[in-house]
Amino acid sequence: MAHQVNRLRKNTRHFGDTNASFASDENVVSFTRSSQSDLGTTALNLVYQAAQVFSGMEDHARETEARAQSLCKSAVERLQLAERRIEVAERARREVINDAECKLQNASKSLKRAQARIEAAEDKVTALEFRAQAAEAQLGDAKQALLLVEEAIRKRLLSADPLSFEKQDGSRVDG
Repeated sequence: MAHQVNRLRKNTRHFGDTNASFASDENVVSFTRSSQSDLGTTALNLVYQAAQVFSGMEDHARETEARAQSLCKSAVERLQLAERRIEVAERARREVINDAECKLQNASKSLKRAQARIEAAEDKVTALEFRAQAAEAQLGDAKQALLLVEEAIRKRLLSADPLSFEKQDGSRVDG
């Protein structure tokens, strides 16, 4: 915009070199008396130049607005892309959590089944231990009975006379 104002100043010097002067510090144009036709031409030229400046400013504003709209559109697109990525990541996170929950539930069920099998095996071991104890007790009783039978047999064999064996079955046993 400063460039356009400088251009306007430069062009006004051509039209009214003797009649107009710029005060450099004040940015003000001072006019001296000129003829009516020169003033009209100068004024008309100034109006055209001002129109060109305003047209340039409008062009610049349109370009700036177009750039701003383009930046906004680009930002919206990037935001939408980021939102889609977030949604995908959230879906993936939910799937991972659901999979982990399913695996944990399956592991929990498997653990419960394993614990039930261990308890059943422990119950079987306990039952087998009781049966083994009962069998040991029966074995002890059987050994005791066998010892009694052996002793009874020895007593009978050692205390009995040889003739008594012949009489019982009718045959003779030689000792």
